[in-house]
Amino acid sequence: MDRTSILGLLIGFVAIVGGQILEGGHVGSLSQPTAMLIVVGGTLGAVMLQSPYATFLRGARMVKWVWYPPVVNHQQLIQQISGWSQVSRREGLLALDSVVNELKDDFTRKGLQLLVDGAEPERLREVLEVEISTFEQEMKLSARVWEAAGGYSPTIGILGAVMGLIQVMENLSDPSKLGAGIAVAFVATIYGVGLANLVYLPVANKLKTHINRLIVQREMIVDGLVGIANGDNPRIIESRLRGYFL
Repeated sequence: MDRTSILGLLIGFVAIVGGQILEGGHVGSLSQPTAMLIVVGGTLGAVMLQSPYATFLRGARMVKWVWYPPVVNHQQLIQQISGWSQVSRREGLLALDSVVNELKDDFTRKGLQLLVDGAEPERLREVLEVEISTFEQEMKLSARVWEAAGGYSPTIGILGAVMGLIQVMENLSDPSKLGAGIAVAFVATIYGVGLANLVYLPVANKLKTHINRLIVQREMIVDGLVGIANGDNPRIIESRLRGYFL
């Protein structure tokens, strides 16, 4: 579990609520179901309108990465590729055929299968880099679902503020209804800007960070497999792979 994400979210909300209390305000004044409905519902509708169904669904599912990021173990991957390199030098590429079916990752399994089948190093790199490019595009489009929400949310908040002011103008003759309209107007703006900058945009950036880590992992796999195909020394392959991270 990524405790930094949880702590960051708590600090952000506690700071805002704490500031409200220190200024002599009431926490209850920030609770406006109508404003929340306008901002969250309007943002959701706008994001769904702009995104293909598969992209929207993938982006919604990826939010769990904020708290449970995908496991990327560079050291283990280097040891694994180095082991394959040593086996191929001792026994030949066909000796790796028994390893293919044991792999759970589809990308790694496909790359190793191409290696065992005798694909030329450049053709091997070409095929796998196409997959990396497609993977990167699809994942980043999904992360942009949250980025788009961060763009729409403040505008929807302003829309909610205008709606609240319209209610105020319509009820100028009835002072008892003015407070509710003004509250919705200001709180809707807070919800719109707050959700965008405390939730949507940080989530989008966190997802992009994890996507970049997954892309680097795949690039390491490609580099390692191409090195094996070229017959490079296992130590050279290991040294090159360690250059991908500090």
